[in-house]
Amino acid sequence: MKNRLKVLRAERDWSQQDLADRLEVSRQSVNAIEKGRYDPSLPLAFRIAEVFGMRIEEIFSRD
Repeated sequence: MKNRLKVLRAERDWSQQDLADRLEVSRQSVNAIEKGRYDPSLPLAFRIAEVFGMRIEEIFSRD
């Protein structure tokens, strides 16, 4: 699954650790999601969308 996580994070000048802290996950999880090696669970995807103030569809898309 493709995502805009890295771009959105950079626009806010957040490190991977900053985002991980907001999501209550590890920095490694954020890194894996950004690189497309891990697809977040639905609850985590909703948390990500909430943190960015967006809909899930605005952040994630099919390959």
